[in-house]
Amino acid sequence: MLSIIIPSYRDPLLHKTIESVLENAKGEIEVIAVLDGYWPIAPIKQDPRVRVIHLGKNRGMREAINAGVALSRGEFIMRTDEHCMFGEGFDVILTKDCQPDWIVTARRYFLDTVKWEVMDMPYVDYEKLVIQTAGYTKKFTGIPWEERAKERAGIPIDETMAMQGSMWVMSHEWWNKVIGELETEGYGPMYQDSHEMVFKTWQAGGKLMVNKNTWFAHKHVSFPRTHSYGNTDYLPNLKYAHDLWRPYYDEVKKKWRI
Repeated sequence: MLSIIIPSYRDPLLHKTIESVLENAKGEIEVIAVLDGYWPIAPIKQDPRVRVIHLGKNRGMREAINAGVALSRGEFIMRTDEHCMFGEGFDVILTKDCQPDWIVTARRYFLDTVKWEVMDMPYVDYEKLVIQTAGYTKKFTGIPWEERAKERAGIPIDETMAMQGSMWVMSHEWWNKVIGELETEGYGPMYQDSHEMVFKTWQAGGKLMVNKNTWFAHKHVSFPRTHSYGNTDYLPNLKYAHDLWRPYYDEVKKKWRI
């Protein structure tokens, strides 16, 4: 079974995201909507595959994901943002070939949240992990890796260096063994979670993979953000993640030859 955790804070698109999951899943799933200290105006869809967790107060994305994973029952776990659409059979495709030491994401399209359809824009398969300036500090960021995409276009499941973090799958055992939980001390409530998981996975000998046999679409940045975790001073969190992982990243770059 695949447990699909959806951390949510005041995003009305949560309902459409859940509907897309339920309509396109072809295997055994459970959907765990984690309401981060709020109740939606419209009730969550009644379906035996859907469970709702309400956190007593706004605790942030990282703790919302941790709470969902802690109560999940699947052999595999998946996290998705609350404003995403999915390809038919995404659950079976992503878990079928997922190795015990992998984190897997899928081909990423861009979602028009008003029309609720995939936008006519190039998709993203590979991302390169780079360091960018953010205020007075630096931060890790994944950017589309077009050169690798062209060179390895014919490989359906392949290793990549970074992911957006809006959708991933891994075995529950790998989470327990390697991730444990998303840390909040230093990192804060919501940022750099994908990089934390990928660095820990690499250190443990695992891989980050992209499965091009299926897809998801994530809300395009041209549409306004409808969620906030109340963390206005996030630069110290970005600095913490950068300073913690920069020495290891400098070693990783040698492998990727960037």
